[in-house]
Order: sequence, then structure tokens, then C-alpha cells
Amino acid sequence: MLQTVESETRGKPAWAIIWLHGLGADGNDFAPIVPELVRPEWPAIRFVFPHAKVRPVTINGGVPMRAWYDIVSQAIDQRADEAGVRESIAEIDALIGRERDRGVPASRVILIGFSQGGAIALANGLRREAGVAGIAALSTYLPLAPQMASEITDAGKRTPVFMAHGAQDPVVPQTLGQRSREVMQGLGVGVEWHSYPMPHSVCAEEVRDLGDWLTARFQAG
Repeated sequence: MLQTVESETRGKPAWAIIWLHGLGADGNDFAPIVPELVRPEWPAIRFVFPHAKVRPVTINGGVPMRAWYDIVSQAIDQRADEAGVRESIAEIDALIGRERDRGVPASRVILIGFSQGGAIALANGLRREAGVAGIAALSTYLPLAPQMASEITDAGKRTPVFMAHGAQDPVVPQTLGQRSREVMQGLGVGVEWHSYPMPHSVCAEEVRDLGDWLTARFQAG
């Protein structure tokens, strides 16, 4: 089981948000956003911020760092190490299973991820037989896109997706996010898309829009 940073908005959480960090960061990276994001009317939530494993990253000269998978090429269609992606999918499955054991079913789990973390959130959530309540993919793209048509589940197709991207992103170009959105929509996934005048980061307007989307998920659940 991956190590995690956790916080609860109130006792006896009815929902869980598993939030995956980007390349080279760790589970502490997005923990400070919780007070800015959470709204008083929301149900009790457990936030889970896992630490990715440390592994060598090819495009960074093989330097070991926390990463959900190796990035083996600058070429857009060859970025993700498939074995690493699938290993991380399994690790997130284990975290979702732990939430079930703690009283929060998958139907009340939301996956959020930034950059590499967002890629794994999409890769996991769309393949699950027991779907999650939603996936928020921030400044990211869909890895293993050619395999998705044969691997997406019926539950995955029904899972609401929030995508947000910076128009000036030099790390993960917005066009890659847009292309991923089109692939998912072509498979029948409902995607809510947002673009912001920012680089590879998160902005206040995005946090507000994410909060609105989360409110809708809680109301639907």
C-alpha cells in the first residue's frame, strides 16, 4: 500500500477524494488546497494524498524521483511507460479498496490528479468495473489512449470527468489535453472542459470551478 497524507473535514467521512500529485512532487503537494476548496455544505470527506514510488525518470537523465510512471520520450504519443502506468493503476485500486474497507464505497470515491497524477486518475477510473463517482484531471492527458477503446468499462463510460488545462502550459501542451478529451468523448464519456490563461499550474478560478463540479457530484451521490 502506498504511503499517504490524509485529512478529514469532519468525523465519519461519507466520501473520499484520492488526489494524485505530479512528477517529482509528493502527497504533501496539494494538501494545502483543502481549506480553499472545501465548502461548508459538503458532506464529511476524507482526503487521501498518496506518495508515488521513487523511480528513475528517463527524460530527466534517469534521476530517481517520485513518479507514477517513467516518461521515456518527449514524443507526445510515446510519453508514458505502459508497465509503470499499469502498476500505478493497481496501486490506486488498492487505495480505493481500503476506502471500501473503511466504509466509503467506490461510488463515493472521487479521483483527482495533476499532470502525471491526472493521467493515472483517468487511466484507473475509466477502467474500473465498479466505477468511481468522478474523475478530475488537471493539466494532463489520457495515457495509453490507443488501448482505451478496448479497456474502458461501462462504468468508466458513465463516470463524469472534469478536465482543466492552462492555455500556456509548456510541460503538457493544452492540445494534448484537448485531444484526450476528444478520445474520451468519442467513447461516450461526459467531459466538462475548462481552459485558463496559465502555465503548468493551478489557479483560483480553476479551484472554484472544481468546487462547483464536486458539489454536483455530492448532490448526485
